[in-house]
Amino acid sequence: MPAYEYLCDSCSSHFETRQKMSEPALELCPACGGHVHRLISGGAGAITKGSAHAHAEAPPPCASGGACCGGGACASGMFSES
Repeated sequence: MPAYEYLCDSCSSHFETRQKMSEPALELCPACGGHVHRLISGGAGAITKGSAHAHAEAPPPCASGGACCGGGACASGMFSES
């Protein structure tokens, strides 16, 4: 459920609330009852559950010291200089 930021036109209260995407935007400020408008923000990016994606390790360097092909065309000599 995403969090939306709002700003009150009357009291300048800035607040955040979690709402379903299908819910309509709030219209009234919880502090003073004035009219609010939803702010456009950058968001938090992708949020994943668990730690599987949190710390992906970099692949090991190639033995030749250059970029590795994973044993494909480089291993067959397809890209070697003649």
